[in-house]
Amino acid sequence: MEAPFAPSLFVEIRKRMGQSVFDVFYDAVIEAVEKSKQKPTPKEKFDNSDDDDNAPPGLSDKDPELANAEPEHKGKLILDATVAPQAIRFPTDLGILNEAREFSERIIDSLFANTDLKSKPRTYRQKARKAYLAIVKNKRPGAKLIRKGIKQQLQYLHWNLGHIEQLLQHFPEGEPLPLPRWLLHRYWVIQHVHEQQRDMYHNKIKRCDDRIVSISQPYVRPIMRGKVDKPTEFGAKLSVSLTGYGVSRIDHLRWDAFHEGLDLPSQVEAYRVHHGAYPEVVLGDTIYGSRDNRKYLKDRGIRFAGKPLGRPKKITDTNQETLKREAAKRREEYLQRIPIEGKFGHGKNGYNLNYIRAKRSDTSIAWINSIFLVMNLLILLRAFYWFCKKASAEVRCWLDADNHEVCWRVVDT
Repeated sequence: MEAPFAPSLFVEIRKRMGQSVFDVFYDAVIEAVEKSKQKPTPKEKFDNSDDDDNAPPGLSDKDPELANAEPEHKGKLILDATVAPQAIRFPTDLGILNEAREFSERIIDSLFANTDLKSKPRTYRQKARKAYLAIVKNKRPGAKLIRKGIKQQLQYLHWNLGHIEQLLQHFPEGEPLPLPRWLLHRYWVIQHVHEQQRDMYHNKIKRCDDRIVSISQPYVRPIMRGKVDKPTEFGAKLSVSLTGYGVSRIDHLRWDAFHEGLDLPSQVEAYRVHHGAYPEVVLGDTIYGSRDNRKYLKDRGIRFAGKPLGRPKKITDTNQETLKREAAKRREEYLQRIPIEGKFGHGKNGYNLNYIRAKRSDTSIAWINSIFLVMNLLILLRAFYWFCKKASAEVRCWLDADNHEVCWRVVDT
């Protein structure tokens, strides 16, 4: 039986679905949810009435501007950031160097098979493998032993890269090499791995810029989280916003670590574009409450729900009750941030947002956006169910026997 489609079909679809495509989906979901949950105005209820006297004052045809006026601020905006870890092995310097050495040996084998040389360059692959296993099979290898193993693998990798350069001299310049595309990409990556690990070894440091933690996915970077169970995660960092209706949106997705507090102005402006007004309040943790962000929000009449900057006020008999009320209000607003944490938990526990199995950067971005799109569709489904249930209880349809027209009557409940 012939397969209905090629196995790579879904990969090609994910390649084409960039961030702009999902932005259109997000806008459509937000618009649909707002329409379904928007309460009808008194003017809409009396639109079909022929008696203008039944309309409440202020909503007649004499005041169209007042009736159609949009509020300057509406809703709330919740901001937070998270990491979507990729499905890669936990990276170690020794393990990455060993994997790079194995790829270099495969490159040497492929190049030598397409030359006229009689003897293959020596790679010491068996000795290198035994030296690596002697360390990784140790339950608790010490720092000196690990450093010794890194030095050994660096030397073997440096030796193999030299052989590869010599073998490349046997192929005419400008002609394609007898290597598959993926192996050529690995060759480019292992050269960068060798350079990074060599610099860290000689300088006795544990970090470097644009550090490669996966040879198959070199775009993945370590993201410092500072959590007890996961101090470092390896994947894309997401800057997410959540509306009062529970609709989430990925505003920024980057593979490098970034300060999510700098995204607040663009997220607020995006909220205004999608909802037609600024939010009344912005909810976020302390990293969003910088002085520049507070000034930006204050200039636009938006309140930031957070502890004020500076030294706390001294408690006196006159301001004691006021400070208690402000502290209680901050605690209440802090609890309103829980939905966005629940959204992250829903995505990671229900849709494997913490285990992205795509192998490419663009397909991983589409994978992550698809998870948030599905969660938004569930919000839309619940809103549609609520709308239908309420409409069936409040609206009664009957057929007028005289003119055979369908009429709608709002029943007060």
